[in-house]
Amino acid sequence: MNVKTDVKTYLNYINGKWVTASIQKVDTSINPANRHEIIGYVQQSEKEDLNNAVLAAKDAQVFWGKLSGAARGEYLYKVANALEQRIDEIAETMTREMGKTFLEAKGETARGVAILRYYAGEGMRKIGDVIPSSDSEALMFTTRAPLGVVGVITPWNFPVAIPIWKIAPALIYGNTVILKPAQEAAVTAAKVIECFDEAGLPMGTINMVTGPGSVIGQAITNHPDINGITFTGSDAVGKLIGLGALKRGAKYQLEMGGKNPVIVANDADLEEAVEATISGGLRSTGQKCTATSRVIVQSKVYEQFKNKLIEKIKEIKIGNGLKEDIWMGPCASENQLNTVLSYVKKGIEEGATLIYGGKRLKEDELVNGFFMEPTVFENVSNRMSIAQEEIFGPVLALIKVETLEEALQIANDVKFGLSASIFTKNIGHMLSFINEMDAGLVRINAESAGVELQAPFGGMKQSSSHSREQGEAAIEFFTSIKTVFVKP
Repeated sequence: MNVKTDVKTYLNYINGKWVTASIQKVDTSINPANRHEIIGYVQQSEKEDLNNAVLAAKDAQVFWGKLSGAARGEYLYKVANALEQRIDEIAETMTREMGKTFLEAKGETARGVAILRYYAGEGMRKIGDVIPSSDSEALMFTTRAPLGVVGVITPWNFPVAIPIWKIAPALIYGNTVILKPAQEAAVTAAKVIECFDEAGLPMGTINMVTGPGSVIGQAITNHPDINGITFTGSDAVGKLIGLGALKRGAKYQLEMGGKNPVIVANDADLEEAVEATISGGLRSTGQKCTATSRVIVQSKVYEQFKNKLIEKIKEIKIGNGLKEDIWMGPCASENQLNTVLSYVKKGIEEGATLIYGGKRLKEDELVNGFFMEPTVFENVSNRMSIAQEEIFGPVLALIKVETLEEALQIANDVKFGLSASIFTKNIGHMLSFINEMDAGLVRINAESAGVELQAPFGGMKQSSSHSREQGEAAIEFFTSIKTVFVKP
């Protein structure tokens, strides 16, 4: 393809150097708010490029793994400072490349800074325990050993936070890393890796190879020298990665999405419930794995809640996320927009009632972007596609129930179990929800889409491989326990 010289071409980062892919082909990254605007060109790599990165990472791990946790932490502090200095630039790139509003992008980048500093501090925390031995003359304790080389495969919806919350713990615990970002957000990823480069990490400690998942993702899954794989993305791809890693005995961690409910009880504060449903379900154009998708409302307050919800949704301003007054940006790509529209069609065909939205927006400057109306269905049964499958777009399905027991049964009646929330003033309802909800993250009187960096994050059922990311829990994936017995 012809490359315009006034738009930057971003390279792979291998062994401390920026290098072109072996086949010298590039993909184009475009602005989903204006498909005529090119953000940059990114490498379309092949297996050979991944092999070079693995070789570099394997060599580097010998030195990196021998550094003290404190020394590794100092590098992460430097990366955090570099990212913080470029926060506006990287946030703007994120908005232009995948569509979320600038305020959201800036908040995400700030979160990346905080995650780096959190894990930098982990380098000074304990990594084992002394255990009494049955031999009175012996000392027995545990320590932690790094996995070695870790492959990091990340999606486009959080192109700063998700790579960092995987890379930072991998590095602090002594692993070296190969990042394969989503091609749709690879320019943003490259700018993040530039911050690691500025911090002066030893060559080969962190590497980035861009390219299609069918090539680079598959190569990471199958490579004999990649000891662990951490993945966030669709459940279909995640299961293939898990199978491939299992076949060769590699450790794997999968986060694969959700179909997240919010329950609105009869005694809920409806204003709070409406605000949280809109924020949790429609912010970032619904493109969060923790986004609210199903809204299960007790019948006594159903009509009142529905009317307040529609009234508030009508106030949402949609457009280019770089504009100050815009609340919701476009879908991240034309493919994603078409997926959302296909689910709207399914909802209508399967008998749900479309009560708001449902169309692509094409007015004025929106015609050049992938903009979607916030969409609300009612008369939704739990067997419908829009109640069972992850849409990853600004679509809410309202489900009316009589009792809290019915609400919990419906909330759990999906294959996913990532996040869930309830709005109620009743402590008994809260406790029932906490005890009976099959989700890795349960939130009371708060939106479903929210997790703090110091807390474990992950899902139940088919939302994950049952490990947890972030917080102190990250050490469980990125290390192996080594039990030591010493006798003089």
